[in-house]
Amino acid sequence: MDFKDYYKILGVEASADDKAIKAAYRKLARKYHPDVSKERDAEDKFKEANEAYEVLGDKDKRAEYDEIRKYGGQHGRPFQAPPGWESRGGAGGGFEGGDFSDFFSSIFGARGGNPFGGGGGRQQRSAGRRGQDVELELAVFLEETLNKESKQISFQVPQTNAAGQRTGFTTKTLNVKIPAGVTDGERIRLKGQGAPGVGGGANGDLFLTIRMAPHPLFDVEGHDLIITVPLAPWEAALGAKVAVPTLTGKINLTIRPDSQSGQRLRVKGMGLLNKQGERGDLYAQLKVVMPAQSDDATRALWTQLSEKAAFNPRTQWSK
Repeated sequence: MDFKDYYKILGVEASADDKAIKAAYRKLARKYHPDVSKERDAEDKFKEANEAYEVLGDKDKRAEYDEIRKYGGQHGRPFQAPPGWESRGGAGGGFEGGDFSDFFSSIFGARGGNPFGGGGGRQQRSAGRRGQDVELELAVFLEETLNKESKQISFQVPQTNAAGQRTGFTTKTLNVKIPAGVTDGERIRLKGQGAPGVGGGANGDLFLTIRMAPHPLFDVEGHDLIITVPLAPWEAALGAKVAVPTLTGKINLTIRPDSQSGQRLRVKGMGLLNKQGERGDLYAQLKVVMPAQSDDATRALWTQLSEKAAFNPRTQWSK
């Protein structure tokens, strides 16, 4: 594997600022673009310039490259990354199969964020450049995971010209069906919904990272839901019928006499969908709540109860 001196490739000093690097890249891109250049090795030089700008045009990648460059690599000479070298993640741009050199892949990994497309691999150089992938976080409410209707999303897609240079963004709108069993942090790929390819290359993909929106009533455990059901002391003692919310409406829950605070009651099939389209369960967690204030008559009743009940909730301490 040969070392790549990206500063030498672009013809700039290592101290060059972002403006100078960008200007140098554009000059080379115009000179060596395969559609306009007649030079025999124009395509290779164009790709080399793209790779150099991919690194030097990105603050994080440039910092990593400058660090590895301190080991004295010389352009075109064999080079091996130092033992234990691990990329800090500067290559994460969502492009799979980018047409980068072995040197680039050894430093930044197999994925690159080339803003000019990257796909196709080394065997498809004449088939154009793959469009940029787009990453998007999608907030999903718990109720939407049970909904069969599509969710409309809008996002920005990069646009490029024939030379592969970014020219701006356009807004794209899609109707997306939320898959059954989707979970927080899950990544969903929508093939071909990213940026358009260059020179007949394939479109990039859209990657949606699901973020489940917190619910004011329900906590999530896997595909089960947990809801806290407040009870008055007499409801816990005597039993009651309580209207409990679910994602699809209310149900009447039977509270048995002598129920305990913290006890969980299972309501089968009222949770979230799993991948097989089956619903988890809803667990109603009981919580005995005391009145904030009591008048004299109520306190007298509590006193009477304490005298007659002969109940000590701390008997286990004496064992």
